[in-house]
This record gives sequence, C-alpha cells and structure tokens, in this order.
Amino acid sequence: MKKTFLATLAVAALAITSLSAHAQKDPEVGGAAMYPTKTIVENAVNSPIHKTLVAAVKAGGLVDTLNSPGPFTVFAPTDDAFAKLPAGTVDTLVKPESKDTLDKILTYHVVAGKISSKELEKMIKKGGGKATLKTVQGEDLTASMSGGNIILTDAKGGTATVTTADVFQSNGVIHVIDTVLMPN
Repeated sequence: MKKTFLATLAVAALAITSLSAHAQKDPEVGGAAMYPTKTIVENAVNSPIHKTLVAAVKAGGLVDTLNSPGPFTVFAPTDDAFAKLPAGTVDTLVKPESKDTLDKILTYHVVAGKISSKELEKMIKKGGGKATLKTVQGEDLTASMSGGNIILTDAKGGTATVTTADVFQSNGVIHVIDTVLMPN
C-alpha cells in the first residue's frame, strides 16, 4: 500500500494541469494534453516539467502502483522544486541504497482522499487559519493561506506554495508545488 501512495505522488506530479471539475477543454501541461478520465500515471508521462519526480518514482519502483483507484491528493513538486535541493541530493536519493529515504520523502507529499483547493481552504478557515493534513508517510503537513495562496509547512519548518491547484485525474487530484517538502 505504501508503494501505491508513493507511486501516486510521483506520477501525480507529472500530470500537472489547471483543469477544474467543470472545465470544457482538456488542459495542457508544458504543451502536453492532460485528460481527467485518465489516471495520474497515464497523464504524467506526458508532463515535461516533472521529469525528476518521474525518475524518483521509477527509482522507488512505484510506477505500477500509480494506476490504483485511490483517491489521492498529491502535492507534486516540479523539476524546479527539486533543483532547489542541495547539489547532489537528487542523484543520491535515486540510488538503490537510498530507496527508504526516497520513499519517505515521496509519501510525505501524498494525502489519502481527494481534497480540492476549495475544500482545503474551508479546512484552513475551520481550523482558525491552519489545517493539519496526515500524509501517507505518517507525519503531518500544515496548510495555511497567504495572500490568496495555499502554503504548506513541512515537519522541518520549510514552506511550499501551491502554484497550480485542482488538477483532477480519474484517481485523485494533484496540486503543483514550488518546493520539495521534507519529513523529519
């Protein structure tokens, strides 16, 4: 089950679009079409801005699990988000001996269920400005609002901004983020 969540995270990041539930036209991501009737995996392979995430999912052996029904909410870091990590971090994480650490980081970006940005905003308001989300990895993420943006705070105090929300797929939703989130 853990591999399913990890795989969903990685491929979800690849399926980035700005599709809303009521959109008339299928969105494009980096010039690639995304389809709400396809799974995260089926769409992700076409996203040119999530190559690092796809490589991480492959290294974790999670690609096959991303076709599971879910639903999942995935906070998907872009290639630029991975590029913010210290030099050599990604190369180290995709090595076989780092699989446990990689899996921990990937599953930290996944929450069970399908949570739209509107639902997340309601949770934040109900929580007095913050919402706690339990990740598949087991630790919490804290969501808040800043200037109309959803901000995620990780276990180490780092923050990521949702840059594209509500990318709906047949097995969940992804929200594109600008920074890789880190668990303890």
